[in-house]
Amino acid sequence: MPDIKRLTTEDSQFWPRLDRLLAWERVSDDAVQDAVRGILRQVRSRGDAAVVEYTNRFDRMAVDSMSALEVPAGRLTAALAAIPVAQRQALERAAGRIRAYHRRQLQSSWSYTEPDGTLLGQQVTALERVGLYVPGGKAAYPSSVLMNALPARVAGVDELIMVVPTPGGVVNELVFAAAAIAEVDRVFAIGGAQAIAALAYGTESVPRVDKIVGPGNIYVATAKGMVFGSVGIDMIAGPSEILVVCDGETPPDWIAMDLFSQAEHDEDAQSILVSPEGGFLDQVAASIDRLLPEMERADIIRASLAGRGALIQVRDLDEAVQIANHIAAEHVELSVAEPLEMARRIRHAGAIFMGRHTAEAIGDYCAGSNHVLPTSRTARFSSPLGVYDFQKRSSLVMCSPAGAAELGGIASELARGEGLTAHARSAEYRCK
Repeated sequence: MPDIKRLTTEDSQFWPRLDRLLAWERVSDDAVQDAVRGILRQVRSRGDAAVVEYTNRFDRMAVDSMSALEVPAGRLTAALAAIPVAQRQALERAAGRIRAYHRRQLQSSWSYTEPDGTLLGQQVTALERVGLYVPGGKAAYPSSVLMNALPARVAGVDELIMVVPTPGGVVNELVFAAAAIAEVDRVFAIGGAQAIAALAYGTESVPRVDKIVGPGNIYVATAKGMVFGSVGIDMIAGPSEILVVCDGETPPDWIAMDLFSQAEHDEDAQSILVSPEGGFLDQVAASIDRLLPEMERADIIRASLAGRGALIQVRDLDEAVQIANHIAAEHVELSVAEPLEMARRIRHAGAIFMGRHTAEAIGDYCAGSNHVLPTSRTARFSSPLGVYDFQKRSSLVMCSPAGAAELGGIASELARGEGLTAHARSAEYRCK
């Protein structure tokens, strides 16, 4: 069995121990930062030539131009036609649910007119062009294509540019099929920091985008952080996380597999179970021990549970809520008798999965909600990816003559108080 930690709130050192368990910071050392900075500089100055060079070097390719790295639209539709019917149907049904969910997030422009005729409001517009980074090779996730591209489409983004590395020429047909379903406009077989640079700065072949979304490795994450400001980014994601709160009445095998579902992502993933029932924690531990050998990614799961996993015993479910809010996990499962009531008390979570029959894995693929979620306790101040990430807002102000006279006097008084005479006089001109 993995050496998974057992914690209890009865321990006087519980909170320091919990914080040590939660502590995680993606290590982007000086070598990584220097390498990424150099790649960004080269792509910005040399464009396509630099992207081709880095792609040949890092992805074991042998191409001589960017034209060889742009994936024809017909290649995407061919992938969609070639995959098994069951996979195509699953992708299409998931896409339909994701579209339906995200349409409810659309924000509309609004305005109101004051009695003197002054108009105030807000104009909502979609971003013009968005870049989608998709991991390639064995780490390819077609579900991430849908989760990133479809909200952009619902928002009304004009053009979606996808980049996906194909190391050694390895192509994931499901990723291409998902891109066809999401109606991605252009796809380039490039990855790493060079792909982020191409999207952020533009090259002769890759158009410059307004925002970059999608997960990647440490080089991609570091590059996203460095180009932020030149373009928008969604977030810099950490390892996958799940926090399960259970009252002890759910089959322990179900809970063990829920913990596995995140642990299998990578060794840094975090899976935590909180329950007031010590006997139930023992049962889940036994399930983990029995089920783990069946898992294809058993070694990864074992390392994840031993390194960052925990079984936590609490005094009661109220204390479990307190701990859940402190952890602010990416995924929170409430496997309890009254999940809706408990959910109302969860302030910090990327997504909340309520009830014994709601596996977090459903949210990863087809519930309809987005699986791009805040990690590493950032759910305290951030939200899932959504349509609102692809819309922006402009304030609307139109003064009537009467409104200009009244507001100009207020503005003049405040501007002179700040020593900004031109501001004051600009407003005063319209008071006459």
